[in-house]
Amino acid sequence: MNTPNSTSTYPHAPGFVAGDRPRIVTSRFEYADSYTLERFLATDGYAGLRAALARPANEIHDEVKSATVLGRGGAGFPAGTKWGLTPQGVFPRYLVVNGDESEPGTYKDRLLMERDPHQLIEGCLIACYAAGLSQCFLYIRGEMALAQERVADALNEAYAAGYVGKNILGSKFSLDIILHWGAGAYVVGEETALIESLEGNRGMPRLKPPYFPAAIGLYGQPTIVNNVETLANLPWLMLNGADAYTAIGTKTSPGTRMVAVSGHVKRPGVYEIINGVTTFRDLIFGEEYCGGIRNGNKLKAFVPGGGSAPWFTEDQLDVPFEGQQAGAAGSMLGSGAVMVMDETTDIPAAALTLTRFYAHESCGKCTPCREGGTWLERILSRIVDGKGTDADLAQLVEVGTSICPGDFPHASSTRLGLDAVPFPYKMNTICFVGPSAYAPINSALVLFPEDFAARVTKRSMIPVTAVRAES
Repeated sequence: MNTPNSTSTYPHAPGFVAGDRPRIVTSRFEYADSYTLERFLATDGYAGLRAALARPANEIHDEVKSATVLGRGGAGFPAGTKWGLTPQGVFPRYLVVNGDESEPGTYKDRLLMERDPHQLIEGCLIACYAAGLSQCFLYIRGEMALAQERVADALNEAYAAGYVGKNILGSKFSLDIILHWGAGAYVVGEETALIESLEGNRGMPRLKPPYFPAAIGLYGQPTIVNNVETLANLPWLMLNGADAYTAIGTKTSPGTRMVAVSGHVKRPGVYEIINGVTTFRDLIFGEEYCGGIRNGNKLKAFVPGGGSAPWFTEDQLDVPFEGQQAGAAGSMLGSGAVMVMDETTDIPAAALTLTRFYAHESCGKCTPCREGGTWLERILSRIVDGKGTDADLAQLVEVGTSICPGDFPHASSTRLGLDAVPFPYKMNTICFVGPSAYAPINSALVLFPEDFAARVTKRSMIPVTAVRAES
């Protein structure tokens, strides 16, 4: 098909084309055949790669650094800066693409791989050229069957057309891209666990230091791990330049970003928003985005950055999508997933859903996570079933703070007199899976203690402040 199809097979597609917002990574989503090489080439596909290969690699690296292309996987670390952390003169060195999108509520990278796989491949090529990387490994989550098929087909097309392989586009630059399918482990979204999986081992995180991937990564060699959306920004940047990129958004958060919205909104879906400018109020209630809470209900809470992020309430609706401001407000933007809960939400049950996920996904390497996550699920299940007591509430906090000692950061923690602490929060585990099991419980207890008091057999709930002081 050669005509735009804004509805295509995705009911949220109008979110990509409504209004005059800049679209850096979703411009082809309006086409039903957006995943084909024919459509890609007809819409400036691989033109960014040609522009990059016409310039010295160090200039491309500097362009990415000056554009401040932030990582879109969760940490928000600038891509150009990360590329510069690899030791010079050590070869081979690798690019590993983290396509193991597994954070609850997150599905933006899956759509990028399904709808525009050639854009990702072009981004990989530009990154490897600029950073002097020898080989690229594309790791895609096991459950994403369509994404795997689309990327595999696109790779075959790219190899056949000379965009991947030896002497790409007549240059001296050569690169192979290897596609690897994961087995569906959440923890493999952590970069060192992903590297372990690529090497054929169980997906478990490595201790850092000494295993900072930029120095000691895949097969013991310098390795750059980048997110799918991060790399998808590079073709547009090569064609339009850093000045055009930084003219969008803010100085600290330039460009756009993809946000996946789920839950109790009228139009859930993925939207490409202006970074650092768009607020949660714009996204949840804006007519060009989600259009408000469904059924005319009121907002109760929302998770701003994936299931592991501390929750926000209506008090934080005017916080913009900017990492520092979200952090100052007590949470994080994380993976770009917003989960909205209206006034009908069973808060303890919602917290249990998230806690159960993280408890199940523990790799078992760290005792506080392996044992603590399971205990959190059991205790909270008892409370949700109406069989809990005040002692269970106290036990939740005791177990949770054994995983991540100290008060969890939260903008609303002052409601109970708790002192918020900044991210990253302390933890007794190697990675964030353990603390993630307690994050929803902590948010729910701090924000809605009355919802828990109504579920325990002894109604005089022990104040959370007192419990924490004792624990």
